[in-house]
Amino acid sequence: MASLLRAATWGMFPWRSYCSRGTQGELSEGFVEALKAVVGSPHVTTAAVVREQHGHDESMHRCQPPDAVVWPQNVEQVSRLAALCYGQGVPIIPFGSGTGLEGGVCAVQGGVCVNLTHMDRILELNPEDFSVVVQPGVTRKALNSHLRDSGLWFPVDPGADASLCGMVATGASGTNAVRYGTMRDNVLNLEVVLPGGRLLHTAGRGRHFRKSAAGYNLTGLFVGSEGTLGLITAATLRLHPAPEATVAATCAFPSVQAAVDSTIHILQAAVPVARIEFLDDVMMDACNRHSKLNCCVAPTLFLEFHGSEQALAEQVQRTEEIIRHNGGSHFSWANEAEDRSRLWAARHNAWYAALALRPGCKGYSTDVCVPISRLPEILVQTKEDLQASGLTGTIVGHVGDGNFHCILVVDPEDHEELLRVKAFAEQLVRRALALHGTCTGEHGIGLGKRQLLQEEVGTVGIETMRQLKATLDPRGLMNPGKVL
Repeated sequence: MASLLRAATWGMFPWRSYCSRGTQGELSEGFVEALKAVVGSPHVTTAAVVREQHGHDESMHRCQPPDAVVWPQNVEQVSRLAALCYGQGVPIIPFGSGTGLEGGVCAVQGGVCVNLTHMDRILELNPEDFSVVVQPGVTRKALNSHLRDSGLWFPVDPGADASLCGMVATGASGTNAVRYGTMRDNVLNLEVVLPGGRLLHTAGRGRHFRKSAAGYNLTGLFVGSEGTLGLITAATLRLHPAPEATVAATCAFPSVQAAVDSTIHILQAAVPVARIEFLDDVMMDACNRHSKLNCCVAPTLFLEFHGSEQALAEQVQRTEEIIRHNGGSHFSWANEAEDRSRLWAARHNAWYAALALRPGCKGYSTDVCVPISRLPEILVQTKEDLQASGLTGTIVGHVGDGNFHCILVVDPEDHEELLRVKAFAEQLVRRALALHGTCTGEHGIGLGKRQLLQEEVGTVGIETMRQLKATLDPRGLMNPGKVL
């Protein structure tokens, strides 16, 4: 019976309880030497411990290590590596910071993991054009640190200090998306090494315009492609003026419905809120314990406003009126940078706060997103389902754009519990799809949501994606097993 339960849950929850070998087999000594000839011996390894470090991300998908790991130093080396691997039929798996949540770096067929972290230069900053060109090893925090004295910033913030090109590859977003958009809205151009080694500039070499009607949107094609179409070796990103003033706040509500209704009303009132995050009572209690907060244990909104001092006063006044009308209370305002940082650090550490509810267990995060008008319906129902399921879980989300997560904490050795998690997650996704939403707002498809993608976009949608994949990667060697 245990083996049957294991099989039933394997597709969605292939646990990282051991490191399995890919089906590709070990690379020949001659091929490893050829890799060393491209990047230098110090930048190639087949050591088991390093391969295992590169065979998993932050998700629960089991470790599937590559056969070798390489660290190219420039785009020319990436191009030569791609040509070498593709010519020999060896899978290629791009690797950034390893902070993904859908098993995107698992080497399901073995192959070569291309770790791009040594390419960590900010190549070009154009302050007058509000754009910057970064290599794949540059992280979100490193870029904003570099921009600190420029009056500009890059606002897309998924929480983790992810690599920016990895954020492009997964179509990431985060807490600021309600005002500044997701990665899809903030990528102007990409440099991509295609599977055979050719170099593509998706909007033309060196171009960083704000709009264009020139041909197909190749940049958009690679945003969210999860390493299945090529290796992103540089990204031209849109920057934004740093706000003159910032204020953050928390407020508690008597129910999930009241908190979500307030979110809808704030957006309908055209208040240009920069962040509006929801945490349910269980999540709020976990954050209080983990991050030493002293917030009311109740459904809660975290908010942040950007603008001039005068504009902030107007935004805050209108927001308070809406929230009080919906029964909100226990306002706590954070005007100082240190207080705001503490507040948002607690929000970003919600994953670890949830895991602390059951030490030694693993976490699984759902990622549905629905039209704003359907958010109250699905969030209230999800809270009821979670309470009825008997599972340990919290709800947290970027409710300003209809995206929320259930963080489920589960014992990987309890296969009956795994079945309940699987049933809960699939029910939630199908409810979101029925409400004209999506199975993933920001984490991507990876390994675990491929069937759900087919249900979402339909047969013709999947066939079109397969045709695009076959055109760019006819041998199916770019990050195989992901998305499709």
